[in-house]
Amino acid sequence: MKKYLLIGAGVIGLFYACATNPITGKNELNFVSNTELFPSSFQQYGTFLKENKIISGTADAKRVEVVGLKIKTAAEKYLAYLGQTGYLNGYQWEYKLIDSKEINAWCMPGGKIVVYSGILPITKDEAGLATVLGHEVSHALANHGAQRMSASQLQELGAVGVAVATGQQSAEKQQMWQQYYGLGSEVGVMLPFSRNHESEADKIGLTLMAIAGYNPDEAIVFWQRMTTQSGGQSPPEFLSTHPSDATRMANLKALIPEARAMAAKVNASYK
Repeated sequence: MKKYLLIGAGVIGLFYACATNPITGKNELNFVSNTELFPSSFQQYGTFLKENKIISGTADAKRVEVVGLKIKTAAEKYLAYLGQTGYLNGYQWEYKLIDSKEINAWCMPGGKIVVYSGILPITKDEAGLATVLGHEVSHALANHGAQRMSASQLQELGAVGVAVATGQQSAEKQQMWQQYYGLGSEVGVMLPFSRNHESEADKIGLTLMAIAGYNPDEAIVFWQRMTTQSGGQSPPEFLSTHPSDATRMANLKALIPEARAMAAKVNASYK
């Protein structure tokens, strides 16, 4: 029984690097180049803006732009410190505030960022907003979008492998194995993969906000407010794409000294 699951899972397990990411220092799964990904990302971003109400000319919109510029500059300084000045070639940074009650923000590959107005009562100030924007920018810097696309391609390939391996069995058994594979690959591989991305973005974002001059302790305060707002209502961590708030805050607390130390080194190199 296990051998059929392992055929598919083995394909998913081929997470070997195409390159080393200078931000994370890790080998990354990435079958999609920026030259392929960015034009599509920019087009989707433009379509989204046309279909949603952009808030402009307000104090909140200005704050998003100001903090966004500080995080962008921090990213440029960090990469220059790492000797990777050309890494951001092709990025087109843009920050927009969207009128929506949704508590969310996101960054598309290439630096196109949206903040929903519904999250502003929780960010409250520049430091809270820097926590969010640092995290979202970090997803773009770490190529998480391209990695997720690549992982999905492998997951689909794994499903084909299961179909081939069970092709001589009854339709009922074939369906059973596909269900087993789908659940196993999602809970055992894809969700942990996503949670790891979130933790990476938290770590990088903490460093970026510190380089930008914000107190990284404020990231904990922001997540405390998020926890209060959600009322603790969230799925079990192993079934979620994100770490639990408790895990997140514990990780951030442990990373704050490292973020401060790196920020001091980066900023000292510019004096």
